[in-house]
Amino acid sequence: MAKRTLNDRIIKALKPAPAGQRSEVWDAVVPGLGIRVTDTGAKSFVLVQRYPGSPNPTRRSLGSYGGLTLEQARTKARQWVDLVHRGIDPQAELERQRLAEARKRAGTFASVAEDFIREKLATERRGLDAEYQLRNEFLPRWGKRPVTEIDAADVKAVIREVKQRAPYMAHALLATIRRLFNWAIEQGDYGLERSPCDHLKAKSLIGERRPRSRALTDAEVQAFVRACDRVGYPHGTLGKMLLLTGARHLEVAEAPWAEFDLTAARWTIDQKRFKSDAAHIVPLTDDVLALLRDVPRFKSGSFLFSTCLGRVPTELRGRIKRRIDARMLRTLKAAARMRGDDPNGIELKPWVVHDLRRTMRTHLAALRVPDHIAEMVLGHGKKGLQRVYDQHRYEEEMREALTLWAARLRSIVEPPPANVVALRA
Repeated sequence: MAKRTLNDRIIKALKPAPAGQRSEVWDAVVPGLGIRVTDTGAKSFVLVQRYPGSPNPTRRSLGSYGGLTLEQARTKARQWVDLVHRGIDPQAELERQRLAEARKRAGTFASVAEDFIREKLATERRGLDAEYQLRNEFLPRWGKRPVTEIDAADVKAVIREVKQRAPYMAHALLATIRRLFNWAIEQGDYGLERSPCDHLKAKSLIGERRPRSRALTDAEVQAFVRACDRVGYPHGTLGKMLLLTGARHLEVAEAPWAEFDLTAARWTIDQKRFKSDAAHIVPLTDDVLALLRDVPRFKSGSFLFSTCLGRVPTELRGRIKRRIDARMLRTLKAAARMRGDDPNGIELKPWVVHDLRRTMRTHLAALRVPDHIAEMVLGHGKKGLQRVYDQHRYEEEMREALTLWAARLRSIVEPPPANVVALRA
């Protein structure tokens, strides 16, 4: 075989082989390496060796010219020659490496998390909350890492970081990541034998989890409603409906039109979506009905609050929540300036969407709504013997309570002039 010291100029100058044939030019630098040219002009690198299991020298393709540079082809050829001399078939070694890389990808935290989300969380009512935590806090940090290499120090680093800005969230994150590792161990498919969360105690790592007591002030409620008005549909409308009804975040966010009877002014939350596995009736006040009349109806999907034509529901999370917070803070600072106070001293204390329910419940108490009615408005079931013997639905009582709250909310958002005295009925 005639050999030449190949270079790009020589390779590019090679003419197509005669019709039905292939021509080859061999490299003088790496023994057995050549460039093959077809009758269509396609060029590829080949390597002639006596491969393990073959009694005669054979040609194998290393890759096309263009997909491989000449130097890359020479490097690959040398590696293959070395494998052949050690009795290893290069193609078998490539397959072994491919499978090893596939196993490595399958064992990354990202792959385990996706399996956990798909196989476990997707079946749970509050699975979306846990999925959100994984996608926003853990996957960006650990996604590409082998799940077996994540240790207690890694978990503690994340929890401690979140603890500084959101202690309640830190508790939720620790619970979620503990569940993920315990689930992965139970599956037996990821090489995990112990969880890095085994000896982590929430109380010592984060502190005692105290019940939340955050309720928005009247000024914050006013700022929230104005922020919702500026944000508009769907997130602003969603926020206002949360505040008006006191329903849970996902109960409103994932509501389909099929649950609403606007003529009867009634929203019946399906038992599959409600926390206590029983259908829950929410009487709709005039304020809610007016809100719903402006909500678009899409032909391609049934969800009320959606950014994709009703096909997928949306929520008040992440970037949207931060946008509302920023608008609330601007409103609070503007109000401070109007009072003659220093706006630079105004802060918006951290709050979560669930605090809207607590805010509403606090106002229902101030409006002298009986406790058992206020609790039913929030969807908290009857307790004790009342649950057994009292089968009254209290729909009209709840409607009266929600109507009182809607009026109170209007007075917060648009307070009457200072010289107007409200008369109590």
